Amino acid sequence: TRLHLDHVPVIDEDGKLVDYLSIIREALSLGYDSVMVDGSRLPLAGNIEATAAVCAAARGTGIPVEGELGAVLGHEAGPLPPYEELFSSKRGFTDSAEARRFVGETGVDWLSVAIGNIHGAITPAARNTEKLAARLDIGHLVELRKATGIPLVLHGGSGIPHEYLEKAFTNGIAKINIGTDIRKAFEAKMDVSMADAREAVRIRVHEIVSELGIAGSAVVFRAEE
Repeated sequence: TRLHLDHVPVIDEDGKLVDYLSIIREALSLGYDSVMVDGSRLPLAGNIEATAAVCAAARGTGIPVEGELGAVLGHEAGPLPPYEELFSSKRGFTDSAEARRFVGETGVDWLSVAIGNIHGAITPAARNTEKLAARLDIGHLVELRKATGIPLVLHGGSGIPHEYLEKAFTNGIAKINIGTDIRKAFEAKMDVSMADAREAVRIRVHEIVSELGIAGSAVVFRAEE
């Protein structure tokens, strides 16, 4: 079992600064196996600075750090623009030149990228709507893999057709985040009992792992000290 601290933002969804470094330092002291800082709402230089600070804090612990570059949309308060418009314009996609600089200047171990993936809506008004079946720009992913040379991460994995995921796994994606599918399983049973909700999550996780064919694929990754 591995414990990952996901999506500690530098700036939250309300535009407020977060004491991200203290949160991550506490996680490092508590024995988390990996941590993530999300500075994607910052300009590039600010994102680099924040991510580099977390990498410095983790240095010598052997605990890998995940950063994010680009805009994996879906958590905004308002509705998303039409998805086809987003995809064709590559709005929010991770820029390969910026990714090369980001990795070189931060020393980050994993990088979450935007290649057409979107988060499931979590706002009360939108969370019960069906998530879009997002596509992935595999050609853009290949460019990012070549530019960075490190394991890449795919957020917003729920609802993406399996043919895209299979191509992503063979072209640089080493970690996938799936939340919406699991949250819905939990919420469907939470009014029955917490035990039933937890069991629904356990079952759904096993189903997802089987559906994706990734059972036994996890490996222990330790950052270079």
